Amino acid sequence: MAGIGEDIRVFFRGELLLDEPMSRHTSLKVGGPAELFATPADTDDLQQLLAWLRSRGLPWLVVGKGYNLLVRDGGIRGAVVSLERLDSLELVGDGVVRAGAGADNLELVRFALEHGLGGIAFISGIPGTIGGAIRMNAGAYGEGILERVERIVILRGGEVMEFCVEQLDYGYRRLDLQEGDVILGAAFRLEERDQAETEEAIRRDLELRRSKHNVGHPSAGSFFKNPPGQAAWRLIDAAGLRGERVGGAQVSTVHSNFLVNAGGATAGDFLRLAARVKEGVLGTTGILLEEEVRIVGEDCCHSECEVRG
Repeated sequence: MAGIGEDIRVFFRGELLLDEPMSRHTSLKVGGPAELFATPADTDDLQQLLAWLRSRGLPWLVVGKGYNLLVRDGGIRGAVVSLERLDSLELVGDGVVRAGAGADNLELVRFALEHGLGGIAFISGIPGTIGGAIRMNAGAYGEGILERVERIVILRGGEVMEFCVEQLDYGYRRLDLQEGDVILGAAFRLEERDQAETEEAIRRDLELRRSKHNVGHPSAGSFFKNPPGQAAWRLIDAAGLRGERVGGAQVSTVHSNFLVNAGGATAGDFLRLAARVKEGVLGTTGILLEEEVRIVGEDCCHSECEVRG
């Protein structure tokens, strides 16, 4: 990819890294290298980069800050494109805030707070960026972020397009888009709220998450979706899997829907542990858990990556 990197630098204004370990860019701290890791400076830079990749038939994967992401040990062929510099926040109308895909969730909540707006404090403690939160319809306490979204900006086939959220198909922890779509940002319809009320809601959310989700090791947050009417962690506990370990990956002893990197874990460890959890829960409850974490990349074929533990 060295020659390709030189070709891209002719027009690319952002940051470019070759053979970049994805363990440096994921909250689980695992994952093989991306052949190319690019962070566009802005939307124009992103459009040129994706057009260039398409013209050469190179695959690409868009990421935020690597939360809710498990990259296999073989790494990622082609390019990983980070949107972390698309982090604008702007008040554009009465109660409407536009946020770029790379803006942090908590930054959006605090920006709204500064303008006397609220109703979205439930994402305060969800780590990650707005693009990722929208892509998985992140939420808490029975609310989802798309309930607060008015319009979504998407890069589709090289063209920037806007959609009313009602035009899109979404549901619990999902937003269905076309292959190749890239979320650039969204407009949020928020409510006038007393700043003290919103500050208290943020404080409660962060404190609750610190008390329940401070698992002490790198994690991707909730690893499995909650089945209808069920809590995944309860099902995992019922299967006797709290504390279960494969290599360096472990079911957290603090919150059993968190799979953590207890030290030296590989992506393969996480995949085998996840399979063990799913098998155990299915055997005891008849329920097949579904991963909430996005799993990408290629399996490792080297001997040092063979099954352990």
